[in-house]
Amino acid sequence: MATYDLFPGFESHWIDTSVGQIFARSGGSGPPLLLVHGFPQTHVEWHKVAPELAKHFTLVLPDLPGYGWSTAPRGGTDHFPYAKSDMAKVMIEVMSALGHARFMACGHDRGARVTYRLALDHPGRLERLALLDIVPTLVMWERIRAAPSPKTEHWIFLSGPDGAPEAEIGRNPTAYLEEKLSLWTKSGTLDSYDNRALQHYRDFFNDPSRIHACCEDYRAGATVDLVADTTDKAAGRTIGEPVHVVWGDAGIPSAGASPLEAWKVFAPKASGEAVDSGHFIPEENPAGCLAALLPFLRATTLA
Repeated sequence: MATYDLFPGFESHWIDTSVGQIFARSGGSGPPLLLVHGFPQTHVEWHKVAPELAKHFTLVLPDLPGYGWSTAPRGGTDHFPYAKSDMAKVMIEVMSALGHARFMACGHDRGARVTYRLALDHPGRLERLALLDIVPTLVMWERIRAAPSPKTEHWIFLSGPDGAPEAEIGRNPTAYLEEKLSLWTKSGTLDSYDNRALQHYRDFFNDPSRIHACCEDYRAGATVDLVADTTDKAAGRTIGEPVHVVWGDAGIPSAGASPLEAWKVFAPKASGEAVDSGHFIPEENPAGCLAALLPFLRATTLA
């Protein structure tokens, strides 16, 4: 694993949870804010925005199960512990271990799926929720089935039969990783990434157990996560806390109808905005990311 420290002054934690040890960094001062990364990244994706956010909030930046330096269980029935409901429970355990019973959350990509599931499954835990460049899993599958595209084919590929995508990726993990990291940017290149962050991503993604974990994450997305969304929609279950949706104007969700309208299924009162970016907003446009997040996240502290 790379050892570049992109979070000077932050503490490092190995936190015992019900699924094994989770790695997290913490730093800053103020109300607690959980930042949850996406695929194919780690907590490192927040390194460009963390210094400014740390001026206003006590940040907690974990690696999800199977990602980065956190435990990577093989996975079991119903793709445990990679269902978003499972990972949401682990995030609560991480925050509780650090003394935060109630907190704000901001998630990107898979991390946003974990945090919106946390909001739906554990009402009252979150103060506010920001979601970066996703639409709900239910809506995403509807869009993929209606109009597949190169930017969404990974949902089908990674959720394929156990062992098949792992073997294909395993032939050249770095090439697969960098293809996705470039394809989903607005520029179509790796230019937005700090080379030290890229090395973190390469190191993590060259571990076969973590490639498998990522595939299990997507297999859960095609099965138990989809069932959870479908069940909640049928029951009329929605998120009661304030929600702010931010998407790249060239991001993955921007190809369909307004991401904000898509979120009305689970967050009828959500606010939202587009920023000048592809999918990887915190690294492609950190200034735009902060401009979109800070007024929303600070609303509680300024009230």
